Amino acid sequence: ASAIIRRYVDLGKALNATALNAIGTRYICLLNVTELNMIDPNSLKLASLNLSACSQLTKDILYAKAKRAFSDQHYLPAYYELIKPYLGGAPGMDLKALSKDNVNMDVSTFADLRRDSLLSLTVSEVENLLGRNLGDLKKWQHKSPIWEWVQMQKQSELDKLHIGLTGGTQEGYINIVAQKFQSTSSASLRTVAMTLHLLPPLLISFLMMLVLS
Repeated sequence: ASAIIRRYVDLGKALNATALNAIGTRYICLLNVTELNMIDPNSLKLASLNLSACSQLTKDILYAKAKRAFSDQHYLPAYYELIKPYLGGAPGMDLKALSKDNVNMDVSTFADLRRDSLLSLTVSEVENLLGRNLGDLKKWQHKSPIWEWVQMQKQSELDKLHIGLTGGTQEGYINIVAQKFQSTSSASLRTVAMTLHLLPPLLISFLMMLVLS
C-alpha cells in the first residue's frame, strides 16, 4: 500500500478527496509528512477518514488542515460533526473554545484527544464538553489519559460532577506538601546565600596560608 501511494504521488497526482477516500481509513496513517502537507485542506470536506490509529504527528497535521477547511462553518451546529474525526490533533485552547458550544462529545472521542490537550482542561470545561455524555466518564476513568486527568484534579471539584469520580487530590494533602516544599526551599536558599557570603573571606584566608607557608 505504501509503495502504491508513493508511486501515485511520484507521478504528480493530487491527494484530493477522491484519492483520500481511495486510500481510506485503513491506509491514511501510511502517509508521511511530505505527503500529508500536499493535501489541500478543501479535500477534507469530501473525505471520510478515521485517524484514531494514526501517529500524533499525522493527527496534528490533519487537524490543522481540517480546521482551515471548515473555518467558514465554525459557528454552525454542524461544525462539531465535521471536525470530530480530526480532534485527536486539537490543541487545548481549541477544546476549551469547543466546550462552550454544547457539543455533547462522546467519551470515546474524549479519550482519544491529544494527551497534553486533555490534561489542560478544567473540570467545568470537561463537564461542558461532554454534556449529556458526562455520566459515561465514570466507566472510562481508569483509561489513560483520563485517569491522569482525574488524578490532577481536586477531589472536591470532581465531586461537583455527581458521577462518582474518585482518585482526585485532597486539598489538605496539597497544602501540606506545598508548605513543606516552601520551607525546604527557603532553608536551602538561606544555606546557599550564607555559603556565597562566606566564600570570599574563606578564599582570602586560604590564599594567605599558601603565601605564608
